[in-house]
Amino acid sequence: QVQLVETGGGLVQAGGSLRLSCAASGSIFSINALGWYRQAPGKQRELVAAITRGGNTNYGDSMKGRFTISRDNAKNTVYLQMNSLKPEDTGVYYCAAGPSFLLLKQFGQGTQVTVSS
Repeated sequence: QVQLVETGGGLVQAGGSLRLSCAASGSIFSINALGWYRQAPGKQRELVAAITRGGNTNYGDSMKGRFTISRDNAKNTVYLQMNSLKPEDTGVYYCAAGPSFLLLKQFGQGTQVTVSS
């Protein structure tokens, strides 16, 4: 089992920036991919970005060019730098972990991001 703890959410105005962090602990030897999903009110959870231990990345279409995912393998921590935030980026952001991009099955408790217009 992997424990994932997110920090860094909050309230920001449109056009602003936020940086999310997620620290992984526990059975991290089984984890190759770390990433972020988000869920807006009334919508399904969607992939924001993911990154493998080797640095390969995958982004959701609406995040490309605005969000950057990075990872510190020594600290077992993944980061999400979010720039040019829009009100539609509002939602709960969940850290996710798994053996690959397609198998991000373990989730943290989430952190709220609210972007005001």
